[in-house]
Amino acid sequence: MSRPRIGFLGTGWIGRHRMAAMVDTGTIEAVGFADPSDQMAADALALAPGAVKVEGLEGLLALGLDAVVIATPSALHAAQSVQALDEGVAVFCQKPLGRDTAEAQAVVAAARRADRLLGVDFSYRHTAGMQAIVPLVQDRALGAVFAVDLTFHNAYGPDKPWFYDRAQSGGGCVMDLGVHLVDLALWSLGFPSLDGPVAAELLAGGKPVTKGAVEDYAAAQFRLSNGANVRLACSWRLHAGQEAVIEAAFYGTEGGARLRNVGGSFYDFTAERLHGTTRETLTQGADAWGGRAAAGWARRLAMDGRFSEEADDIVRVAAVVDAIYGVHGAV
Repeated sequence: MSRPRIGFLGTGWIGRHRMAAMVDTGTIEAVGFADPSDQMAADALALAPGAVKVEGLEGLLALGLDAVVIATPSALHAAQSVQALDEGVAVFCQKPLGRDTAEAQAVVAAARRADRLLGVDFSYRHTAGMQAIVPLVQDRALGAVFAVDLTFHNAYGPDKPWFYDRAQSGGGCVMDLGVHLVDLALWSLGFPSLDGPVAAELLAGGKPVTKGAVEDYAAAQFRLSNGANVRLACSWRLHAGQEAVIEAAFYGTEGGARLRNVGGSFYDFTAERLHGTTRETLTQGADAWGGRAAAGWARRLAMDGRFSEEADDIVRVAAVVDAIYGVHGAV
């Protein structure tokens, strides 16, 4: 059985990292890549010496691909995904899949029409810590989960100008970081729907964000249909005393569980089970989780590249993000 032929659109740091993760599975063939940077292209060629450099998505599609990995600016994700899917090519896309729910819905509809696999790089699901916590939540080992506290503060901000242009990015720190938090909450709880409005505060430079600008701090609170109350906070350039503060905590009637980063790291996490004033370590230490979503998608593509109804969950995440931004009809 031949391996799926995959092209890579965008080979910056994330694109190359996901390329390496997929190639390392041994289940796919990296046949082409496209990136305007000669240095990025050279680095990609080092990972996949048999691949060819082409110009843009059209050049990749001309190679007769089975799938494409999209790691381009957010404004391009939906249109590029739809174009590939309409050509019968499966898609693995960086988050967000679209700048709003409508764009995400359009991509999922295209994947359904084409009957092709669609995935989004919600990588934090694949930390060892979340893999240990989610069974406790879903098997009700914590009782009924009634509260979820989510945090992602980044002491830095994005280094690309398009992140700060709402038309290109779709939003600020919520679209960049908060989308991961929303996904963790919904995925862990089995994708319940929103139950009522979302209360949110979006700030830029410590003041309410103005029309057309993007937020660098956000706090939101909402209730889900399973009874869980979710509190979310995320930011860029917060004076946090360390590089990052990342946490996902789940509190139930019979106990709690928490994922938290260690020493300000973006990559190292500890997961704990909580009971009263005691805690038990579930996982800790270095954990190479960043490429697992990509690797898992590549293996799945090799087995069966057909559409999966799980793609609808991407739209559910987008709808909550829209509600945080106050987009009418998002609930």
